[in-house]
Parts: sequence; C-alpha cells; structure tokens
Amino acid sequence: MNRLNLKVDPHLGTPPFEQIRQHLAKMITSGQLLPQEKLPSIRQLAQDLDVAPGTVARAYSDLEASGLIESRPRLGSRVAASTSASSRLSEAAHHFISEAQAQGLDLAESKELLSRLWD
Repeated sequence: MNRLNLKVDPHLGTPPFEQIRQHLAKMITSGQLLPQEKLPSIRQLAQDLDVAPGTVARAYSDLEASGLIESRPRLGSRVAASTSASSRLSEAAHHFISEAQAQGLDLAESKELLSRLWD
C-alpha cells in the first residue's frame, strides 16, 4: 500500500524520478510529512509505484541534496529535522528549472528571465 498517495504517470513529460521528487518535496514543505518522519525504503516505494529502485534512489538523492530528507545506511530515509530557508529555495529552484525546461527554455534564456525578474 502506498501510504504517500503518490502515483507516477509514465505519459507525462516529466521523468518518473522528478514526479516522485516533486510530490515528496511538496509534502515536506507543506507539512504533510513531519520532521523526522520515516519514508518508505527505496525498494518498497519502487515496488509500490512499479518503477525501478534506481528511479526512487535518484529522487531520494535529489531530496537529500536539497536538505529535505536525511538518509542513513541501514536506518533508511527520514524527513530532515528542519527544512532551512536554503532547502526551500533549492526546492523552488528545482521547480523553476522543471518549468523552464518544460517550456523549452535553455539555461541562457532561463538566466535572462531570472535577471529581468530580479530587477
């Protein structure tokens, strides 16, 4: 049973690992998943979603790099004890990048857009 109510749609333009990452990030930043809450193992979530374990591992790795989850060998992955401002900014950046790529913008165009908005 998938207690996270997470589904992967193979027909979306978004890769499965990114769908998983986005869903979990949203649950963490919105408070649906609480600090130190245990996440399903990579193997279990992969089985629940009918995806390869490497797909879930990549999503977890990206979430860990963003500071949203913490992983320990033999202890599994948990929501980080606290999500810092940099973690929230990192998540916003991931969202911006995904949207920019979906709209066909390259890095230079994305930087130009950010630069215009910054001013």
